[in-house]
Amino acid sequence: MEEAFDFESFKREALEQLKTGKPLLGKDGVFAPLLENLLNAASEGEMDAHLDTTKRSCGNRRNGKMTKQVQTQLGEVTISTPRDRNASFTPQFIKKRETILADGVADRIIGLYALGNSTRQISDWMEENLGDRVSAETISAITDRVLPEIQSWRSRPIEDVYPIIWMDAIHYKVMDEKNRPVSRAIYNVLGVNKAGNKDLLGMYIAQNEGANFWLSVLTDLQNRGVKDILIACIDNLKGFADAINSVFPETIVQLCVIHQIRNSIKYVASKNQKEFMLDLKKVYQAVNKETAETELLNLDAKWGEQYPIVIRSWQENWDRLSTYFQYTMPIRRLIYTTNAVEGYLRQIRKVIKNKGVFTNDTALEKLVYLAYRNIQKKWKMPIPNWGKTVQQLAIIFEDRLTLFPEPSA
Repeated sequence: MEEAFDFESFKREALEQLKTGKPLLGKDGVFAPLLENLLNAASEGEMDAHLDTTKRSCGNRRNGKMTKQVQTQLGEVTISTPRDRNASFTPQFIKKRETILADGVADRIIGLYALGNSTRQISDWMEENLGDRVSAETISAITDRVLPEIQSWRSRPIEDVYPIIWMDAIHYKVMDEKNRPVSRAIYNVLGVNKAGNKDLLGMYIAQNEGANFWLSVLTDLQNRGVKDILIACIDNLKGFADAINSVFPETIVQLCVIHQIRNSIKYVASKNQKEFMLDLKKVYQAVNKETAETELLNLDAKWGEQYPIVIRSWQENWDRLSTYFQYTMPIRRLIYTTNAVEGYLRQIRKVIKNKGVFTNDTALEKLVYLAYRNIQKKWKMPIPNWGKTVQQLAIIFEDRLTLFPEPSA
């Protein structure tokens, strides 16, 4: 017969640990034995309920116990699971082959993983706090719990109209089926809805970035319910703007001015960069499009002979680079760069900065999604001054953006 739990001894030990400042939780904490006793009592109760009068009359009886170590938030405990002769007993409190109790510990592991911790770091934390290490395979199996959530998130319906979206890709290394590191591009679509709230509309993994894949991304958005996008902010990837307009023909495309500046300055000699940038600012910071075009002509006259390809790039892309000039300053600040999505990607990089090469696409997808899940918790408030901004958009796009329902007849 098992020894009864000594509650008085438990109280004395708990008080002693409180006095000395020792933690009550963790592998040396006093609460683990109490939890162990409760779980074992629960298992015994489950077996009593299972072996009812009918089953006993048919000859089924208890048939010993099987012990195993289980990790809990209060430390490691030893569970003695009773067995029956017919092997028909299925425990529910501590399920068969379950070695980590409840979602609390699993959620902690997933949380540590989402912060970019390696499986070794997580295992170290488990050993320090719960008294035993957890294998990389176990950690991977636990984090796989988010895969159905990712699938559901990826296919969820989204809103029919988005005033502004920003699109950009981020690149990582993943081991392929031949155990070689290869590049992967994660396509990200960040949108702001009519209420002014940001959300990641989609995240897609492909071998590299290209307009053809962006076309499939846009088609997916359409299939999930998007009927119209007012303004799309993108970099100057060849064919990207055409891909957008092939799916959403009325969408206004704004090329990212900052991307254009970065690409331009790479081809300007370092001794000329400061002066060139002062002249270039007169173009993209002009008060209106007419003034900007005058300054672009001045830029060509001064620097066109030295840097003809740089100037030609501005001229050839001018229609989509200068889109923002037709809007008020609050709208301009939102759309003339892809800073919104780049800011999100910077936060993703912080989480993944210590990762070298991911073992596979699934490992990459899990970590990026979990990082996004943490980031989006901060997206509770609308974009600053959105109320005024969205009213201006509703006036400009009066037939496409409705803020109030039409009055009934």
